[in-house]
Amino acid sequence: MTTYTPAQREAIECLDEPLQIIACAGSGKTQVISQRIADLLALPGVTPANIVAFTFTEKAAAELKDRVLGLVAEQQGSTTGLAEMFVGTMHAYCLNLLQTYVPETFKYSVLSEITQRLFIDRNSKRSGLTECPTTSSGTPKLRRYIHSRLYMQVLSVLAEDEVDPALIPAGVIQSQYAYKTLLRNGAFFDYTTMLELAVQLLESDEGDAHADALLKHVQQDVRYVVVDEYQDVNPLQERLVRSLVRYGANLCVVGDDDQTIYQWRGSEVANIISFADRYDGVRQVTLADNFRSTDGVVAVGKAIAESISPAHRLAKSMQYASHQTWSRGDILALEHATADDEARWICDRIQALRGVTFQDDPDSAPRGMSWSDMAILLRSVARDAGPVVAELERRGIPYMVKGLTRLFDAPEVKAAAAMFRYLVGDMGRTEFEHIWTQGRLTPPERSLAPLFAVLDEGGQFDQGERWSNYNIQRVYLAALEAVGVREDTIPGDPVRGELVFYQLGKFSQVISDFETIHFASSPEQKYRGFVDWLEHQAPGYYDDADADAGYATPDAVTISTVHRAKGMQWPAVFVPCLRRNRFPSKRQGGLGVFHVIPDTAVHDPDRYKGTNEDERRLFYVAVTRAQKYLYLSYSPGESTMYRKPSEFLKDVTAVAHVSTASAGLPADVPRLAPQAKIETPQVTLSFSELKFLFECPYQFKLRFLYGFNPPIHEALGYGKGLHDALAEMHKRALAGDIATADDVDQLVSRHLHTPYAYPALREQLQDAAKKSLRRYLDKHGGDLERTIHSEKQIQVHIAPGITVDGRIDLVKRIETDEVSIVDFKSSERAQAEDVTRDQLHVYAVGYAELTGTDADLVEVLNLDPDGKNVREEVQDTLLEDVRGRIREAGEALRKNDLARLPVWSGVCDACDLAGLCRTQPSDR
Repeated sequence: MTTYTPAQREAIECLDEPLQIIACAGSGKTQVISQRIADLLALPGVTPANIVAFTFTEKAAAELKDRVLGLVAEQQGSTTGLAEMFVGTMHAYCLNLLQTYVPETFKYSVLSEITQRLFIDRNSKRSGLTECPTTSSGTPKLRRYIHSRLYMQVLSVLAEDEVDPALIPAGVIQSQYAYKTLLRNGAFFDYTTMLELAVQLLESDEGDAHADALLKHVQQDVRYVVVDEYQDVNPLQERLVRSLVRYGANLCVVGDDDQTIYQWRGSEVANIISFADRYDGVRQVTLADNFRSTDGVVAVGKAIAESISPAHRLAKSMQYASHQTWSRGDILALEHATADDEARWICDRIQALRGVTFQDDPDSAPRGMSWSDMAILLRSVARDAGPVVAELERRGIPYMVKGLTRLFDAPEVKAAAAMFRYLVGDMGRTEFEHIWTQGRLTPPERSLAPLFAVLDEGGQFDQGERWSNYNIQRVYLAALEAVGVREDTIPGDPVRGELVFYQLGKFSQVISDFETIHFASSPEQKYRGFVDWLEHQAPGYYDDADADAGYATPDAVTISTVHRAKGMQWPAVFVPCLRRNRFPSKRQGGLGVFHVIPDTAVHDPDRYKGTNEDERRLFYVAVTRAQKYLYLSYSPGESTMYRKPSEFLKDVTAVAHVSTASAGLPADVPRLAPQAKIETPQVTLSFSELKFLFECPYQFKLRFLYGFNPPIHEALGYGKGLHDALAEMHKRALAGDIATADDVDQLVSRHLHTPYAYPALREQLQDAAKKSLRRYLDKHGGDLERTIHSEKQIQVHIAPGITVDGRIDLVKRIETDEVSIVDFKSSERAQAEDVTRDQLHVYAVGYAELTGTDADLVEVLNLDPDGKNVREEVQDTLLEDVRGRIREAGEALRKNDLARLPVWSGVCDACDLAGLCRTQPSDR
């Protein structure tokens, strides 16, 4: 049983008043929120559906959900219906609302920051980009590629901030309208529009059918709202929060104004500072105890936080409460003559720290620190990581860059990109072979002839009209397969093999991003466009985005921006490149958002420009990531602007715990064999993803830990469209509105969206969808009125840190009065029958955890005219078997024990990624 401090206990026990938890760094806020939610679930009359908990990231959501489930299991045994408790991001919540209550949005897909930018650039005029005016005389209108990121920020400010529309130029409004029209025509949401539409409906008065459904849900179901990282909420997100508590739901916000670091996205520190003034009867509780770091790190963090103007922060004082202890020399503020000297010192210290004893928790056994216990945090990885990356490479120290920043500088990714430069004729064989050799993807003696054969064939652009014949992802995977690139044959040790595959998986994601938008381009134009984009635009796209790929956590030094490091911690943290005008960052010149939107039209425009206090908050986040060792350093930059040390370096030297010279680690420092900490993965899977873990653990590893993507299929969207049409039919049936054959054309028109189908195939799919729905109504129309649930959310907690979420297509009561779980398959070839059977029994487990009762039957209804239908009894022995398999799969994932299948099988035949697993004929 966890022991809580008085302040933590006060926060946990405040269940019926508006609550503001002010949580200093390392104060255990996630455990406090988790315990408070668990206690809410124990209240009489409170169900999981009554609770909405917002986190800033999906990873934080997975951790919060996992802790809640663990506490409920420990303290209450079990609670049914936990799948109906929402824990996740605001964007995910809004998407879920829309795709539950607004049928017109069922077919919409979501653009990431990367694909949104690609979409805008590809449609530069129709998106409004190149029509958008500015007040700059040198740039009267925004330009393709150069200003697409700026344009995305303009669109975000217009939709998410408090803006006076009367002050916005007409041309800007017209550009925004053009962009939204293009989005709607393509059946896309971006992160802003899904939030905007949901808030508009939630703020509506009664009378609109869609709004009424949402408002009824909020009024009847939402009783407790929790908002983590409240300091990062922007005005539109604040409107969402207000709309959810408009009928009296209890509100709890959690955050730290000292960690407000997303002002450039519109977050407003005033939100958290003025919370108690804007809501009535607020109780404020401060969690000041830091359980993460030594008293030295806490002292440095306090000094930084308390240097922020009292007018711009809540009064609090972080206190040391950790088992970690400070020793002289643990915290250094150093100046180096050159950036190379700084990089060498960092790598010397990383090597020296490896094996030094470290104790993660008060009750855990000591272990020797390993590479993954150390992080290098930078204000800008793109600008400043070069020297330290080069030195890490030179010494063979494994490292990973968080996110996709600097991805294209990695030798193995340069080799992968060179394949396509060769394919379009931008380089010859000799140059390509040189780059490939530097990438060290294959043993030196291996012939590249099979690789050239694949690339030479891929460059033939006369292979018919089908767009899939020119699939970039398929060529990429085929090329890696042909030359025998496998994790266990990558030259070097196993850690390098893991890191290289992690990078190659990221590159696979890059290909998917591009093809999502450019799939239907003419073949030669698509490949030429891809190569040009890789060379000229992609590095900037990924440097500026939060994109990531895969869950892999190799034993390697982490290089990250401070922004990406928020919420994380390491035993040893290095913060180099503390240069004036870099950290704190100097306001950048050039074209900016207020050359498009007048700053007089926006409330508090300074937060988009950045202030010194904003930079201090970011520096506070950086230093409080450290548990014991903290190394702050400066070296002069290349230009005169960055020649002098940051004021932050001078500030921290005033703290008594900081030393300004290094005597090296003590000779008698205790050491043990290096052992990486085994982190509990915070992973939320869908049921379809769990299928891969059941089928072949290594396939799962390739897809989800490394991030490899399969080629886009031309018929993608057909199965989902059928499912969505059926979902609308069954949801209408629950309201007493029974669909007939006369509704089929409209249902297909509303839900079928196949953006990657060539024209003839699209017509075939539309015809097939109509026939399938009519056939379903003919055979099963009488069952519509026996619908119990449609698209019912379920959840199975399979292991610590690993949760599976999904939706059951249909739960109905059949003529025999038995309850049946139904899964629709769009075609006979959707997946193997034994996999379907496993999936159905996982659904049965989820249904039992949701309702507390077992279904009687599981069945497959195949919508293909030649497909086989399946109906089986739910048996306790089968459920126990599936529960056991789920536990085994979760444990294998937790231990990263994701082995290949022992022999080639039908699973391998159907796997898009089999070539990365078994590439030689002898393997088969």
